[in-house]
Amino acid sequence: MGKRFLTILAVAVLMGTVVFLGLSGAAQEVPDHFVILSKLWKDHTKSGVEFSHKKHSAEYGAKCTDCHHVYENGKNVWKEGDKVQKCMECHNEPTIKGEKKLPEDKQKLNLKIAFHDNCQGCHKDMKKKDKAKYGKIPTTCIQCHPKQ
Repeated sequence: MGKRFLTILAVAVLMGTVVFLGLSGAAQEVPDHFVILSKLWKDHTKSGVEFSHKKHSAEYGAKCTDCHHVYENGKNVWKEGDKVQKCMECHNEPTIKGEKKLPEDKQKLNLKIAFHDNCQGCHKDMKKKDKAKYGKIPTTCIQCHPKQ
Protein backbone atom coordinates (compact mmCIF):
# COMPACT_ATOMS: atom_id res chain seq x y z
CA MET A 1 0.00 0.00 0.00
CA GLY A 2 1.17 3.48 -0.74
CA LYS A 3 2.22 6.00 1.85
CA ARG A 4 -0.50 8.40 0.73
CA PHE A 5 -3.24 5.77 1.15
CA LEU A 6 -2.07 4.96 4.71
CA THR A 7 -2.03 8.66 5.61
CA ILE A 8 -5.59 9.13 4.30
CA LEU A 9 -6.72 5.99 6.15
CA ALA A 10 -5.14 7.19 9.43
CA VAL A 11 -6.81 10.61 9.13
CA ALA A 12 -10.18 8.99 8.35
CA VAL A 13 -9.91 6.67 11.39
CA LEU A 14 -8.95 9.60 13.64
CA MET A 15 -11.86 11.72 12.41
CA GLY A 16 -14.26 8.81 12.81
CA THR A 17 -13.09 8.27 16.38
CA VAL A 18 -13.57 11.95 17.25
CA VAL A 19 -17.09 11.93 15.78
CA PHE A 20 -17.97 8.67 17.54
CA LEU A 21 -16.78 9.94 20.94
CA GLY A 22 -18.68 13.17 20.48
CA LEU A 23 -21.90 11.35 19.64
CA SER A 24 -21.49 8.79 22.43
CA GLY A 25 -21.31 11.45 25.14
CA ALA A 26 -17.77 10.57 26.21
CA ALA A 27 -16.64 14.08 25.32
CA GLN A 28 -19.62 15.62 27.11
CA GLU A 29 -18.85 18.94 28.75
CA VAL A 30 -20.06 19.24 32.33
CA PRO A 31 -20.93 22.72 33.60
CA ASP A 32 -19.65 23.35 37.11
CA HIS A 33 -22.44 25.68 38.15
CA PHE A 34 -26.05 25.92 36.97
CA VAL A 35 -29.58 26.57 38.21
CA ILE A 36 -32.03 23.68 38.38
CA LEU A 37 -35.29 25.05 37.00
CA SER A 38 -37.22 22.47 35.03
CA LYS A 39 -39.19 23.30 31.91
CA LEU A 40 -41.67 20.59 32.92
CA TRP A 41 -43.64 23.30 34.71
CA LYS A 42 -44.77 26.42 32.87
CA ASP A 43 -45.14 28.50 36.06
CA HIS A 44 -42.77 28.16 38.99
CA THR A 45 -43.94 28.93 42.52
CA LYS A 46 -40.39 28.79 43.90
CA SER A 47 -37.01 29.97 42.63
CA GLY A 48 -34.57 27.64 40.91
CA VAL A 49 -31.96 25.74 42.92
CA GLU A 50 -28.30 26.77 42.58
CA PHE A 51 -26.10 23.71 41.99
CA SER A 52 -22.32 23.27 41.86
CA HIS A 53 -20.72 20.02 40.67
CA LYS A 54 -17.38 21.08 42.18
CA LYS A 55 -18.84 21.68 45.62
CA HIS A 56 -20.70 18.37 45.61
CA SER A 57 -17.78 16.27 44.38
CA ALA A 58 -14.75 18.02 45.93
CA GLU A 59 -16.19 19.32 49.20
CA TYR A 60 -18.88 16.75 49.93
CA GLY A 61 -17.38 13.69 48.24
CA ALA A 62 -20.46 12.91 46.16
CA LYS A 63 -20.03 10.32 43.42
CA CYS A 64 -21.55 10.80 39.97
CA THR A 65 -23.86 7.82 40.58
CA ASP A 66 -25.28 9.46 43.72
CA CYS A 67 -27.36 11.59 41.33
CA HIS A 68 -27.05 10.14 37.84
CA HIS A 69 -28.73 6.81 37.19
CA VAL A 70 -30.15 4.43 34.65
CA TYR A 71 -31.83 1.45 36.25
CA GLU A 72 -31.90 -1.98 34.69
CA ASN A 73 -33.29 -4.89 36.73
CA GLY A 74 -33.21 -2.74 39.88
CA LYS A 75 -29.51 -1.88 39.51
CA ASN A 76 -27.94 1.45 38.53
CA VAL A 77 -25.93 0.73 35.38
CA TRP A 78 -25.01 4.37 34.63
CA LYS A 79 -21.26 5.03 34.72
CA GLU A 80 -19.08 8.10 34.31
CA GLY A 81 -18.75 8.96 30.63
CA ASP A 82 -22.29 7.79 29.81
CA LYS A 83 -24.72 10.34 28.41
CA VAL A 84 -26.23 12.55 31.10
CA GLN A 85 -29.92 13.18 30.63
CA LYS A 86 -31.96 15.88 32.30
CA CYS A 87 -33.94 14.43 35.18
CA MET A 88 -37.24 15.34 33.50
CA GLU A 89 -36.49 13.08 30.53
CA CYS A 90 -37.55 10.12 32.71
CA HIS A 91 -39.10 11.83 35.75
CA ASN A 92 -41.78 13.56 33.70
CA GLU A 93 -44.87 13.19 35.90
CA PRO A 94 -45.72 16.87 36.59
CA THR A 95 -47.99 16.83 39.66
CA ILE A 96 -46.77 19.57 42.00
CA LYS A 97 -49.47 19.51 44.72
CA GLY A 98 -50.70 16.21 46.09
CA GLU A 99 -47.86 14.27 44.47
CA LYS A 100 -47.59 11.96 47.50
CA LYS A 101 -51.18 10.82 46.82
CA LEU A 102 -50.27 9.51 43.36
CA PRO A 103 -50.04 5.73 42.81
CA GLU A 104 -46.54 4.42 43.60
CA ASP A 105 -45.57 3.91 39.94
CA LYS A 106 -46.44 7.57 39.16
CA GLN A 107 -44.60 8.77 42.29
CA LYS A 108 -41.39 7.17 40.95
CA LEU A 109 -41.79 9.25 37.78
CA ASN A 110 -42.75 12.50 39.57
CA LEU A 111 -40.04 15.12 39.12
CA LYS A 112 -40.68 16.98 42.38
CA ILE A 113 -40.49 13.75 44.40
CA ALA A 114 -37.33 12.66 42.53
CA PHE A 115 -35.55 15.95 43.29
CA HIS A 116 -36.65 16.10 46.89
CA ASP A 117 -35.95 12.44 47.67
CA ASN A 118 -32.49 12.51 46.08
CA CYS A 119 -31.25 15.99 47.00
CA GLN A 120 -33.00 16.68 50.28
CA GLY A 121 -32.63 13.06 51.39
CA CYS A 122 -28.87 13.15 50.82
CA HIS A 123 -28.53 16.51 52.58
CA LYS A 124 -30.42 15.23 55.63
CA ASP A 125 -28.29 12.06 55.71
CA MET A 126 -25.09 14.12 55.59
CA LYS A 127 -26.27 16.31 58.48
CA LYS A 128 -27.04 13.21 60.57
CA LYS A 129 -23.62 11.77 59.71
CA ASP A 130 -21.62 14.86 60.74
CA LYS A 131 -23.56 17.92 61.92
CA ALA A 132 -20.39 19.92 62.62
CA LYS A 133 -19.14 19.47 59.04
CA TYR A 134 -22.44 19.47 57.13
CA GLY A 135 -24.70 21.49 59.42
CA LYS A 136 -25.07 24.35 56.94
CA ILE A 137 -26.14 22.37 53.89
CA PRO A 138 -29.72 23.27 52.95
CA THR A 139 -32.65 21.03 53.87
CA THR A 140 -35.62 23.40 53.99
CA CYS A 141 -37.69 24.94 51.18
CA ILE A 142 -36.39 28.49 51.66
CA GLN A 143 -32.75 27.36 51.91
CA CYS A 144 -32.85 25.67 48.50
CA HIS A 145 -35.44 27.97 46.91
CA PRO A 146 -34.60 31.48 48.20
CA LYS A 147 -37.16 34.24 47.61
CA GLN A 148 -36.62 35.89 44.24
